[in-house]
Amino acid sequence: MRHISFTQIKWSLCFLMFSFAAYPGFAQVEYEQYFTDETMRIDFIFAGNVESEHIYLDEIKKELFWGGTKTQLINPLDYGEYKLEVFDLNSNEMIYKSGFCTLFEEWQTTNEAQKVNKGFQQTIIFPYPKQMVRLKLYSRSWEGDFNEIFTMEINPKDYFINPEKHSYPFEKIVDNGTSDKKVDIAFLAEGYTNEEMDKFKKDVQRFVSYLFSQPPYDKEANNFNIWIVKSASEESGTDIPGKDIYKKTVMNSNFYTFDSDRYLTTDNFFKVCDVASVVPYDDICIVVNSKKYGGGGIYNHYAIFTADHPLAEKVFIHEFGHSFAGLGDEYYTSSTSYNDFFNLEIEPWQPNLTTLKAFDDKWKHLMDKDTPIPTPRKKEFNQTVGVYEGGGYVSEGMYSPFMDCRMKSNAAEGFCPVCQEAIKKMIRTKSE
Repeated sequence: MRHISFTQIKWSLCFLMFSFAAYPGFAQVEYEQYFTDETMRIDFIFAGNVESEHIYLDEIKKELFWGGTKTQLINPLDYGEYKLEVFDLNSNEMIYKSGFCTLFEEWQTTNEAQKVNKGFQQTIIFPYPKQMVRLKLYSRSWEGDFNEIFTMEINPKDYFINPEKHSYPFEKIVDNGTSDKKVDIAFLAEGYTNEEMDKFKKDVQRFVSYLFSQPPYDKEANNFNIWIVKSASEESGTDIPGKDIYKKTVMNSNFYTFDSDRYLTTDNFFKVCDVASVVPYDDICIVVNSKKYGGGGIYNHYAIFTADHPLAEKVFIHEFGHSFAGLGDEYYTSSTSYNDFFNLEIEPWQPNLTTLKAFDDKWKHLMDKDTPIPTPRKKEFNQTVGVYEGGGYVSEGMYSPFMDCRMKSNAAEGFCPVCQEAIKKMIRTKSE
């Protein structure tokens, strides 16, 4: 989603296409040489305002499982408004790299960020190192480059690293193999009481069935494991501040994020990660026990959505498109709380959006050579991969690949060919 730098609003770098048969320039490392089967989790507070950004270390934790890949440790996809790099301290070799986005970076583009300072919880995870490492965090500037904003050396044997364990009940409802070879999705219960856990399981089964009915997930179902974590709340539902409704829930979720009545999030990310930590996971999906329309999705953060609205399944895969595959929003007429979300003078990193600044590196290879660029939004191009003006919340200067797509509207038949290709690339990255 969205982000800002030390003194400027931030955004994107050109996304580099590559072959999945080989990753030139991305030498991978031997997992067993550097890591255990556990996870190192680092909790931060990201704080600041529209013009400033500060990072404060909160705590380092040791979690039971590493749920990610053991082969693609240097992620070749240059996605996200932030990235982390981990170096073996002795050899100075990079042994892990990944990108992510935050709720903080989105908030920085709101009117509130022009008036006050605010802090947001953020967690990063990587395989638990065997020896001392150096962690570096980078933030993407408005011009698209990554600037180093935080560095620290970590001794994995430090007795201050918290090995706390959580005890939420869980169940693996789809088992296709070991976590290092599959994409593991952890579905967390939010606003379900103990008495409603049967409903939670049925809700998740419905979402999963829908997911695996939609291309490209229908052909990729055997590359996924599905977990449910039965995290019970005191009360059913979620906070709806605009209606003066507040509920006691385990992850403290709420609508009206950034004063948008349909934007559902939780800023208690430490608690989200506590709940998810009882299972191995690549991606977190939070199911909220509510009938209200809405949701949210942040790349390598979480997807959140309600269970009982008639459009709930479509909202789910849209938000999962953000959190899992790094897809951008293709709509451009709906109201948002954001200001100047994209720098239209550079190419966005999202694989399904372009400013035409470096379009050859995007989806040009999927287009017919006779399709005009830009492509007019006319009926004759209804099922044609093209370059249609409008996307990323603006009607001019940003382009999307299809007349309609799940990343644009709930009326679309599903994901367009460009989004499907991006999803399949992410599946390969996280399951091979």
